[in-house]
Amino acid sequence: MCLAVPARIESITGETGEVSIGGNRLKANLSLIEDPKVGEYVLVHAGFAIAKYSPEEAAESLAEWARLKES
Repeated sequence: MCLAVPARIESITGETGEVSIGGNRLKANLSLIEDPKVGEYVLVHAGFAIAKYSPEEAAESLAEWARLKES
């Protein structure tokens, strides 16, 4: 099974971004995303940002992750 998680872009250096996932920061390759910007939400899978998320989509997805974590 594969998981992709929503993350917020905190900084960008070249094609690499530092993203925040659940308060943890990690590096993600942003080369598959068109015009990534700091503050945007992306879906991260296997170290790559694979899609942009709207703030509403990210909030919904993050709420579901939090709900699952409580289970």
